[in-house]
Amino acid sequence: MTLHSQTILMCPPNHFEVAYVINPWMEGQIAKTDDDLAHRQWDDLCNAVGQYAKLALEPPQRDLPDIVFTANAGLVLGEKVIVSRFRSRERRGEEPHHRAWFEESGFEILDWPQDVPFEGAGDALFDRGQDLLWVGHGFRSDAAVPALLEKLLGRKTAALNLVDPRFYHLDTCLCPLEGGYLLYFPAAFDEKSRALIEALTPQGKRIAVEEADAMKFCCNAVDLGGHVFMNDASETLQTHLRSAGFAPIVTPLSEFMKAGGGAKCLTLKLVET
Repeated sequence: MTLHSQTILMCPPNHFEVAYVINPWMEGQIAKTDDDLAHRQWDDLCNAVGQYAKLALEPPQRDLPDIVFTANAGLVLGEKVIVSRFRSRERRGEEPHHRAWFEESGFEILDWPQDVPFEGAGDALFDRGQDLLWVGHGFRSDAAVPALLEKLLGRKTAALNLVDPRFYHLDTCLCPLEGGYLLYFPAAFDEKSRALIEALTPQGKRIAVEEADAMKFCCNAVDLGGHVFMNDASETLQTHLRSAGFAPIVTPLSEFMKAGGGAKCLTLKLVET
């Protein structure tokens, strides 16, 4: 990837807070985020990512605290986008704002069934070594999503069933990296899904992480030109990444972790081919 060939969508955390509970990370965190710290952490991530990609900003919206997690705005491929259909009613108010932003930005919005939950790039991740779309389901996105995406986008999908409610979106437990590498937490998937990952990704390209690292949302990472931006990771994992040719960049996001989101959740790649 050439410098700044990617554009990343982010949304300032002006109205960010934990105001409800829709995942285990939010338990006991209502009204416990530090607003100033959240802004500093978001700015730090923005500045770090901005060294390797252009940035686009979606306006924050009062009473929609999770709109800051732009990974869930939709799934982009070329000039087309599928706007998310949220499973939880607390987030459905985001949908018209996401749709308006994509329309104003010149994207073609593809039709998606109203009754099939799909939470965008939170549950659909493009492999970086083959023409394959990894698709998670089980908590937020419906089991019908992989087949629908294949039909709409013409891209082969690999359906992965998520079984640990702490890792409710695919991007919390799996991150495709350049050259076909895959950073992932095996225990977040059922046995069939683990076997599929192993069948589609060579052993030497699989970077399986331990639970302690997974709980730091190390897999909820932004990959840009060999740089891997993440909330946190053990020295052992960082060394492993470096030995595979990657540059881990830790940018703490404790306030967003209280809502169940990390670096990847706060970003959406707008250049996917």
